[in-house]
Amino acid sequence: MSSESPLLIIISSPSGAGKTTLTTRLRERVPGLKFSVSHTTRQKRPNEEDGREYHFVSRETFERLIQLEEFLEWAEVHGNLYGTSRREVESAKLSRGLIFDIDQQGARQIKSVHPDAVSVFILPPSMAVLEQRLRGRATEDEATVQRRFRVARAEIEHYGFFDYLLVNEDLEEATLNLVGIFRAEECRRSRKSRRAEALLAESRTSTPKAG
Repeated sequence: MSSESPLLIIISSPSGAGKTTLTTRLRERVPGLKFSVSHTTRQKRPNEEDGREYHFVSRETFERLIQLEEFLEWAEVHGNLYGTSRREVESAKLSRGLIFDIDQQGARQIKSVHPDAVSVFILPPSMAVLEQRLRGRATEDEATVQRRFRVARAEIEHYGFFDYLLVNEDLEEATLNLVGIFRAEECRRSRKSRRAEALLAESRTSTPKAG
């Protein structure tokens, strides 16, 4: 754990580009990271668990939480509501970092509140590969695949908002690049300046021991 505040890292991508897989691999490679578990109104998939991938709630519950201003950000995507509870950030104060797996709408809202958050947009190597990945899920009908593909194209138009662009062609290379981004951001002067100032303060009150 670090004495500094946790680094907030936003990972976003079009559906099928691999942000969930890369988020999982980042957590495996970098100890001390916490994953921000979003709320959603979409149906739980067979391999998912409530409280692990998402907090699955009804639309009525989600809308009540909006009224109570419980969300740091929220948006409607593919007809479902997604949102990040303010408590997720509060509960990560002692963590090395907090990862947000959200879309570009949510990324903008978090950046407006936490401008020092680091944002990474995952790109597929091509639109043809993206389509293959969407169809490879085999869990959605043709209309859903077509809709996700159209939305993906619209999401890529917002690439200019993000701090980093990462092409997910080779999964291992993409993982190493994402880990590298996190570690480089940890070393930014703005994040380590307190430690440097503490060393300077210590140097003013201490003298080297005789050799």
